[in-house]
Amino acid sequence: MNNKTTIDLAETPSLPPLLLAETPASQWHAFLTLGFCKTSRGTVLKTCDHQGPLYVQKPFYPEGRDTAHVYLLHPPGGLVSGDRLTITANLAENTHVLITTPGAGRVYRAREDKTLQHQVVQLNVAKNSAMEWLPQETILYPNAHTRLENRIDLAENAQFIGWEITCFGLPANHQDFGEGHAEQGFEIRQNGRIKVRERLVIDNNSRAVLGAKAGLDGHSINGVLIAGPFAATTNSSLNHDDLISALRGYCQQHSQNYGSLSGVSLVGDYLIVRSLHRDSEQMKQLFIQCWQAIRPAFIHKEARVPRIWLT
Repeated sequence: MNNKTTIDLAETPSLPPLLLAETPASQWHAFLTLGFCKTSRGTVLKTCDHQGPLYVQKPFYPEGRDTAHVYLLHPPGGLVSGDRLTITANLAENTHVLITTPGAGRVYRAREDKTLQHQVVQLNVAKNSAMEWLPQETILYPNAHTRLENRIDLAENAQFIGWEITCFGLPANHQDFGEGHAEQGFEIRQNGRIKVRERLVIDNNSRAVLGAKAGLDGHSINGVLIAGPFAATTNSSLNHDDLISALRGYCQQHSQNYGSLSGVSLVGDYLIVRSLHRDSEQMKQLFIQCWQAIRPAFIHKEARVPRIWLT
């Protein structure tokens, strides 16, 4: 594995003094670029380039060598004003990678200047490969000012399962999102064409969406799970119907037990589970239950829960 660490800007004598002065020490412009390929030893992490506090441990193989489980590590634990994190995973042909995090991500209260707290996730999945993006929840602190972008590019016969769980404010502490600003995007392209595009903006012009019936309806947790495309792996609409029926049963039972609002739809070749909740842990349990049903039907492998979720 090739580990390359780019040195800190403050230690780079060739940079103009003005640029150094304009980059506060409390800001991180960090990136992590992972490259996976298929070898005789299975799916391996071939390259790992990073700058700043973004790392991974060595891949784990609880399912055997063909499927790599990778844990993203961000030691600061969250984004402050001016931070920009860029996470890229490049999967070569015939690989299978599951990426998760050891704990919740955080976007802290912004400074008075409202400098953006920005995270970009770019997942490039080559032909006949599978990508599972299953991070734990992201907590947006009161008065955060953030943009969170997820971009997935799928080649022919590539497969994707992923979710995003977002907590607005600190409900356990009875603190709402306040005057916070959030922009979230989830975009999937297949062979260069947009297939799924999700976008949520909460600012001073749209803050009412947090309480609106057509918005979050007073729920502080918003989640979406997306899997697809199903056309490449499922030949019968009956399989779709059976799977959707099972998922809707999980959502209905969860709503009855916990007061959540959840639903399932098939948009083109992509299965989408949406949920509004007041408890992020319970939403994760619902999404894990859905993932455990989707995975064997979609990529023909039983779901193996990452060990880090059990600690």
